Amino acid sequence: MNRIDVALAMALAVVAPQANASSEEFTIDAAHTYPAFAVKHLGISTQRGRFDKTTGRITLDREAGAGAIEIVIDTTSVSTGSPQLDKVLRGEDFFDVEKHPRMTFKSQSLEFNSGVPRSARGEFTLLGVTRPVTLAIDHFGCTRMPLMVRTTCGADASTTLSRSAFGMSRYGVWIGDDVRIVIQIEAVKVEPPAQVQDPGG
Repeated sequence: MNRIDVALAMALAVVAPQANASSEEFTIDAAHTYPAFAVKHLGISTQRGRFDKTTGRITLDREAGAGAIEIVIDTTSVSTGSPQLDKVLRGEDFFDVEKHPRMTFKSQSLEFNSGVPRSARGEFTLLGVTRPVTLAIDHFGCTRMPLMVRTTCGADASTTLSRSAFGMSRYGVWIGDDVRIVIQIEAVKVEPPAQVQDPGG
């Protein structure tokens, strides 16, 4: 290794840790994250529902204005308040959960304003079809209340999808094509376990 290579290696060793110093990783809190949908029914009312099981992770570097999001939604957990309708939605005409038990959103392109994420451009996969989707991010905030062990961040993310663009086109006479998606998200910061002092010294 010549002097230039040595100097370059030393520079990378110094710069790389600094570049990642402000990066934070979060795990989605499934107990406080519920993707919801709203779609027109018969042209006269709005049918709403949600999904009860969601997992995922988020990486944020608020100083650099960068980050990544991965959200995995369990389609079998669809819930409208009507067991009969839920059964229909799990069937082949809609979410076809036997073949497609999950839908996902993945983004590595977050837009920030004054250190606050405002949108996420990524790819949404439903029924095996992947399309570009942008989520608008509202009400972002983080807290560490006195009784909370770890920092928690939360936000509302929203977008509007065309269900037929993903192959979900049945019953277009009765059910609207545009589906409003709103995801209430809470995510807990991944932190190293606290160091316990040995009382014996």
